[in-house]
Amino acid sequence: MPRPCVFLLILLAAGCATPPLTQPPRADLVWPPAPEPPRVAYVQSLSRPADIGIQRSRFTRAIRWLTGADEDDLLVKPFGVALDEDDNLCITDTGSRSVFLVDRTKSTWRRWDHAGKLHFVSPVAVARRDGIFYVADAGLGSVVVFGENGKLRRHMTNELTRPVAIAFAGDRLLVADAQRHRIAMFDPEGRFITSFGKRGEGPGEFNFPTHITVDLNGRILVTDSLNGRVQIFDRDGTFLSTFGQPGDSIGSFSRPKGVATDTQDHVYVVDANFDNIQTFDMAGRTLLVIGAAGSEPGCFWLPNGIVISRHNEIFVADTYNRRIQILRYVGPP
Repeated sequence: MPRPCVFLLILLAAGCATPPLTQPPRADLVWPPAPEPPRVAYVQSLSRPADIGIQRSRFTRAIRWLTGADEDDLLVKPFGVALDEDDNLCITDTGSRSVFLVDRTKSTWRRWDHAGKLHFVSPVAVARRDGIFYVADAGLGSVVVFGENGKLRRHMTNELTRPVAIAFAGDRLLVADAQRHRIAMFDPEGRFITSFGKRGEGPGEFNFPTHITVDLNGRILVTDSLNGRVQIFDRDGTFLSTFGQPGDSIGSFSRPKGVATDTQDHVYVVDANFDNIQTFDMAGRTLLVIGAAGSEPGCFWLPNGIVISRHNEIFVADTYNRRIQILRYVGPP
């Protein structure tokens, strides 16, 4: 088993270039230090349009300052993160009750606080496909589906009580329902297909699932929060394995949140109480520990969501630091 290493996490400007990343990682901030081979490199953080290179004239800046529009652009409490097919970054912000899109191909930064006449209450998770947003709003108890024009397409309330996480698995939409302690499956039109899980501590059972991801092989990974573990299922929801347990040692969890995988089958799990990210292999062996409590680059304050691009760029919602910190895995293939 690889020796655990404490890493500082990397930040990458989501949106300053189309994939693959054109801005190289900073060679002076690579972890672990020599003689260990590098695994992670610092690049940048993201909290406002200027961080992706958007520059406005003095006149425009003055008008936006007078009208308060600049405040609308700032991340307040970024919570959920996702990537679309072009690796454009989607963010839910519970502080501003908004959804943001950082378009990496067009270098644009957009924000929605409502869809049609429906205003967001507590948008905690997002997925995007074919230009359509699917937002899990825990306050509304529903999934809100809307287009870039802001028009409401669907308001999914069937079979949902408190949706907190959302992801696509092929042509199925997966929604983690914390209050029902299960994962619900829908088709893209919002029709309920099936569900798996119930409250409990056994294999395939949940105690407040909070985050979900689907890896490149179609496996479904769920953060089983109050059971202090991550559970892995096949594409049909059949239980495969689990790792982790409640505790305060490496390999254990206190408040596990976001979960994601990279192209090397490493599993990254955010822990909001530990203010760090732990990485594992698929067998549950601990590989790395990334970050610590604080506000410096590589430190966190109640982090939540995480998503990883096909180029191993790692985006982390550093919620109370009001930013997205972005990592990049630079280890061997």
